[in-house]
Parts: sequence; structure tokens; C-alpha cells
Amino acid sequence: MFDGYDSCSEDTSSSSSSEESEEEVAPLPSNLPIIKNNGQVYTYPDGKSGMATCEMCGMVGVRDAFYSKTKRFCSVSCSRSYSSNSKKASILARLQVTGKPPTKKAKVLQKQPLVAKLAAYAQYQATLQNQAKTKAGNSVSVEGFSWGNYINSNSFIAAPVACFKHAPMGTCWGDISENVRIEVPNTDCSLPTKVFWIAGIIKLAGYNALLRYEGFENDSSLDFWCNICGSDIHPVGWCAASGKPLVPPRTVQHKYTNWKAFLVKRLTGAKTLPPDFSQKVSESMQYPFKPCMRVEVVDKRHLCRTRVAVVESVIGGRLRLVYEESEDRTDDFWCHMHSPLIHHIGWSRSIGHRFKRSDITKKQDGHFDTPPHLFAKVKEVDQSGEWFKEGMKLEAIDPLNLSTICVATIRKVLADGFLMIGIDGSEAADGSDWFCYHATSPSIFPVGFCEINMIELTPPRGYTKLPFKWFDYLRETGSIAAPVKLFNKDVPNHGFRVGMKLEAVDLMEPRLICVATVTRIIHRLLRIHFDGWEEEYDQWVDCESPDLYPVGWCQLTGYQLQPPASQSSRESQSASSKQKKKAKSQQYKGHKKKRKMPVGKKPVSLSSLPMTGGVRRSFSGDEELTPPPYRTLPAQTALEAFPPPSTSREFRPSLKTVTTSQLKEELLDGEDYSFLQGASDQESNGSATFYIKQEP
Repeated sequence: MFDGYDSCSEDTSSSSSSEESEEEVAPLPSNLPIIKNNGQVYTYPDGKSGMATCEMCGMVGVRDAFYSKTKRFCSVSCSRSYSSNSKKASILARLQVTGKPPTKKAKVLQKQPLVAKLAAYAQYQATLQNQAKTKAGNSVSVEGFSWGNYINSNSFIAAPVACFKHAPMGTCWGDISENVRIEVPNTDCSLPTKVFWIAGIIKLAGYNALLRYEGFENDSSLDFWCNICGSDIHPVGWCAASGKPLVPPRTVQHKYTNWKAFLVKRLTGAKTLPPDFSQKVSESMQYPFKPCMRVEVVDKRHLCRTRVAVVESVIGGRLRLVYEESEDRTDDFWCHMHSPLIHHIGWSRSIGHRFKRSDITKKQDGHFDTPPHLFAKVKEVDQSGEWFKEGMKLEAIDPLNLSTICVATIRKVLADGFLMIGIDGSEAADGSDWFCYHATSPSIFPVGFCEINMIELTPPRGYTKLPFKWFDYLRETGSIAAPVKLFNKDVPNHGFRVGMKLEAVDLMEPRLICVATVTRIIHRLLRIHFDGWEEEYDQWVDCESPDLYPVGWCQLTGYQLQPPASQSSRESQSASSKQKKKAKSQQYKGHKKKRKMPVGKKPVSLSSLPMTGGVRRSFSGDEELTPPPYRTLPAQTALEAFPPPSTSREFRPSLKTVTTSQLKEELLDGEDYSFLQGASDQESNGSATFYIKQEP
């Protein structure tokens, strides 16, 4: 709709009323501006000149934004519809725009003078404004969290979307950055229908962008945040192709007399989103896992074994799994579809992992096994040569206290490179707290890793010879350290920096996704801090963990985001934890800490339902917690074969550059845009290694 930006030339000839008008036009009020054009007098009730009304749909808008040289229609679709449909519904608009006398059919329909109709429109606009003011005055202030306000008020920086390969658009974000132009809804407008205008990105924070309308230059008074992947965000040229009107914001409407020339100057050479951006967003949010699929997942009560669970719902790639034996479907577990905690049916038997057999002898109606190719693949390893052996020592993240890295021992070597790990000094007698890690897991480290990287290593419980020395401990226990060369030393070019904001899963309460910060980076290992909480609740997480998400992910997928905890919430939770700790002995005798259950935090659900039940929790945080019912996303009517999840950068769109010739042509013709291919400034992932020294 760009060809409507020809400047409006005003005729200074005297005004005259229509000769065939049935009623005499009343004198014009002195407080309304008068525009003389083609011998017809126009007055505009909003006090602004240059307004027009579409002859087809009757929409009132800025004349410069209207379609065609005569400014008779608001869009291409209205122009085409007018030529083929009846004109009866647009007689008044035709009188206002063209100044031509009505036809005989029009005379029958025109029963009110022009000024009377304009006055009615003015009254209608005033009513809308009064209703808006009343609504704003009576609205109850709801305490909510806004990423935009949080980032602006503290000058925070968010982790780029490209850091999260598993998130929507994570592998095809391209070089979207500041100064990219997009078409967005114009909220600074009093028109009753949705209109659009062009805005530029001032600041990026994950999926969210701080935008400023074109024409405001250095004026930030109307800057606003929005999600770039939202349905109302389009590349420049979308309005022209879709027949949507582009209307300048009311605040700067009179700043320029020729908006077409202004846009040509501002947009020439600028970058915009790829034409198929919205399509790629939609495709990246299609998930192969569906409700009723059966999987094997870690037993949250006995970490050393797996159980069969059924996919209950899928939100943004996160699965709510219900253990198959749960009759009331409340015994659930949340994880991402690429989590290393879930596997295909038969996985445990194939590698020799412990498995809890289900009491259910046959599958329930509608349940079916998930195809094995949908699960995340692990790196193949060669176990024929030098390999891990039972009794070898290493360092590992405690799965029951993710803020610590502990002294650990390999308790069992499984097939396909999997290992059963136990935390020294904290193991249960029956080995029920052993945890399965793959040999390439970023959560296990060679002896000396913490010392080299200045991380506090948690010694075995009851070990009194402090400070802890690996050389002494290996000699005292008669053990050997696992060879350094067997560990995963690849470090991708992940892009995270200390201080970056993101949304992270509280892995001790895996239903909760919280506002978080990267506080430390050790090669590929990230220290995640939950804003508003003490450091004891921090978690060590791999840079490629599927439990980390860009800012704005919860808003995009409909997941509930937990805001930073207030001081009162922390104090209340701390006091409650201390009382319960005194009154109850813990079954797990290791380093497990009482995890947070913040006051005011709700379980993740698309419905605002209260949480009931107790608060005892361990690995999953909800052994005796009875969660509320969850809204189940509708299942597909037909389940076809799904392709395996891909982590490669198969699609990397670059932003499109608008050239002068293209822009001028599109401003005149209003046809589809064809942008030049731009260069992407993203580099492929690199690799690095870390050095570990060992004492003899």
C-alpha cells in the first residue's frame, strides 16, 4: 500500500455545495478546519487535515495513506471490490473523497447532510475515547512481570536466540539485529480498524525487540516491546502485498507532507525480515512428539532405573509425561523432547539399564510406542580399547543438587557408552541414587577439573582430611582416576556471556521456567542463577541444554514464566524449609538441598489453576505433590512418520536489503517485494579443548 504516499495538493478555489443535494448544507462550525479540493468543502472532526474515507468499506484514515492517485480506497482489495460490487454502501465516502454529485441511486440513500454525518462521526470518536479513559481509570493494577521493563530498568543484556539451537528459529535466526525494519500494528491511531506502520528495531532481547516507529527519529516516547515471532510482525512490503493500509502514527502525522518521499529515503538500503520469516517460525514450532506416545523416562523416585510414561501434552517442545501406572494421571514428569532423560521403548533392555516393569500387561487404547528416531542421538564411542572401568574416580554434577560438582565413582559400565555414576559418601545402600550419564556427557569431568577451573569441589560426606586433595584421596581409597582422554572436551562456540538473561528450567522443579542469569562460564559449562533467589539454588548446566530458552520463549509458546522472587517470598520459603528440615529426616543422605518452592509460583500450565498437595520433593521436586489438571493440547487426527530432530543449520535466512530502485517501484506499484540476498554475520560453531593436569 505504498503508492498512497503521493503528497496531497490542495486547491484554493472557492467551495460550493452539491447542486443536487436534497437538503441545504448548514453553516460550517468555525472550530473545524476547512480543506478545499476539487470544489468540495471537507471538514474533519478530529481537527486534522488530510483525512479521507474509503469508498468501499467506509474506513476513515489519513489521505496520504490511501490507495491510488485519487485516494478513493484504503487498500487494493477495496479498489477491486468497488469495481465489481454494488456502490450503495459507499455513497457518502464517494461524496467526501471525489466531490462528485451523487447519481440518482445515490440520492435515495443520502438522507443526511454531510456536516451532520461528520458530526456523528465526531461523536462516535469521542465516545470511544471516553470509554478508553474510563476503562483505564477503572482497571485494577495486576502485578505482573515484563521482560521489557526488567531489561530497560536494569540495562540487562539477553542471550541471542542463536545460542539456543533447540528453540524455535534457533538454527535459522539469521542476522536479525538492530536497525532492521519491520511492519507492525500502529497503536498510535484512533481508527476503528487495525492499520500498520513501519518500525525499526532499537534493541534485541531474545525474541523480544524494542521498536520505534519511523518518523520519531530520536523521540523514544512511544517505543514499545514486542515479540518478533508474533503473528502481527511482518517484513517491509507485506502490507503492499496484502492490501493492508499503512498509516503514520497520529503523533507525527503532520511532521512530513510527503510520507512517500520520507519512506523512500529511510528504507533505501535498510534491512528487513526474510519474506518467509513467519512461515519458518510456524515450521520451527511443529513438534514430532504427540500425546499418547509411550517413552522410557527416569524414575523420579529411584534415579537408577527407568519407567514407562505416556506423553500427556506438548508445549513448545516440552513434554508432560505421566507414568503409565498412574491411575489418576497426576504422577507426572516434565522434560524437553531432546532431554537425555527420555528414551524409546526397549532402550533400558538394550544397554543393560535397570527398568521397572509396569503392572499394566498391555497398552491402553490409543497409546503407541514413540519411533526411536525421534529421540536425541548420542555420540558413538569405541569401547573396545581403553575405556571406563568400575571403581574409577571422576568429578560429576550431583543430579540431586545441581549447584555442586562432587567426587564420584563409576559404579557400572553399560552398553553404548553409558555409565552408572554414584556420588562418594552419599550413596544409598541399594544404589537407588546412582545416575546414568553417557561417556560424552558434559556433566562428568576428569579428576582435577574443578581445581584447574577454580570451582569448589564438594568432597565426600564425612571426609575430614580437608582441604581435599585428589592425590591423597586416590591413595587412601586405592582407586585410579578415569583417563582424561575419555572425556568430552569439545567446546562449541555457544555465544553465551556472563550477565546474559534467559529463561531456564528449575531442574529440581522441572515444571517451572524462571527468569535467570548466566553468572559464570567454564568452557561449555554455564552457572545459571535464578533471579531473586540465593546462590545455593544455582545450577550448573551445559551450554546446549534443552532446558535453557531465549527471553520471550514462554510468551511465544504459551508457557508460564516464573518472575524473580521477591524478598518476602524468599524469607517465607527459607523459614518453612528450616522448620521442615528439623521435623523430618531425609531418606537421601547426600548433599541434596531442600529445593525452592517459591511463594506465588504456580505449576506450569496454560490454565490458571491453584496448586494443591504437600511439598516434599527430591529429583523431580514433586513426589507427593498433586498437581492440578493440565490443559491438553489437541492431538493430530492422523499420526504420520516424523523426521528425526535436526540440529544442523539447514536454513539460515539472511536479512533482505532494500534498494532504491526496488523501493521506488514498489511504492508506485504496490506489488510484492523482491529483496537482495544479504550477508549473514553468523559463524559456524567452532571447537576448543580444556587442559587438565593430574598429579602423579
